[in-house]
Amino acid sequence: MKAVLFCVNPYAFGILKPLYEELLKEQHDALWYVDNKMKDRFPFGDCPQAHAIDELITYQPDAIFVPGNEIPHYLRGVKVQVFHGLAGEKKGHFRIRNYFDLYLTQGPYFTEWFQRASEKHGDFEVRETGWCKLDTLYQNHAEYLQERKNILSNRGKKSLVLYAPTFSPSLTSAVIKKEQIFELADGEDIHLMIKFHDLMDVNVIAEYKKLADSRSNVDVIDDRNILKYLIMADIMISDTSSVVYEFILLDKPVITINSSSNHISWTNLPTQDNLRDAFVHEMKNDPFKNSRADIIRQYHPYTDGKSSLRMIRATTDYIQQNGVP
Repeated sequence: MKAVLFCVNPYAFGILKPLYEELLKEQHDALWYVDNKMKDRFPFGDCPQAHAIDELITYQPDAIFVPGNEIPHYLRGVKVQVFHGLAGEKKGHFRIRNYFDLYLTQGPYFTEWFQRASEKHGDFEVRETGWCKLDTLYQNHAEYLQERKNILSNRGKKSLVLYAPTFSPSLTSAVIKKEQIFELADGEDIHLMIKFHDLMDVNVIAEYKKLADSRSNVDVIDDRNILKYLIMADIMISDTSSVVYEFILLDKPVITINSSSNHISWTNLPTQDNLRDAFVHEMKNDPFKNSRADIIRQYHPYTDGKSSLRMIRATTDYIQQNGVP
């Protein structure tokens, strides 16, 4: 199978890297399509790349894996939707755009909706495979946990906290909770890591970096791939971001600010509530430990690190049954 990994946003790189590695392991041919405006940001420089649609027309792929909303319909190949997050409440997650032949879903919560949509529209298929990005979540724990241990030892702190807000101006907590975020860092025995979305307002990032520079226990992370920091952190603070679900899959506590999720099984604070008080309570009691199991079961029950392999096999099965459009 000749496969294209279709990237028009930087977050696609981390999503598709485990899939790329599995494609090579299974002896398929794989080509990264990296939009020309992002080619300098591509982190895997030794991998085969294309930067123009004409190159994909020449390549003649059998399948195109897309962690986004659109794909040129005239390209050869099965158009495979692999999704770019787990937040079903985000605008547009459940929307049929008529670009895709095959939807590869992460868990029952997503599969049930898209299966009903498939029966209604009749022009695409759905397979539940798990999500390729999360293969890394179930690997490399020993390496990252040692790094966590080293950070806490070097900084003389007890816990590692990850703050990962979304970028959307209407949903982000980064502006309204900035003072409380740094009050938490100053008042508690923690090392704070701040990981912004690639699309976050650059002025907001600059404000945080300026405040972080004056503190020895706060780092603003520039690494685009958040997975290692999910593994390292003891608790995460966020808002309406799909990364909340990724963190919960590791069975660790979360605090969100004004989350609009339809399935909140964690501590969610109204704007006026004090973040530090909630943090102390959460670390001491972990009140939602039992309810996290249901989120894991519905959103992503696959913990074997083999979702990429299932995605490849689902795609090759589709081609065997339907041919290449």
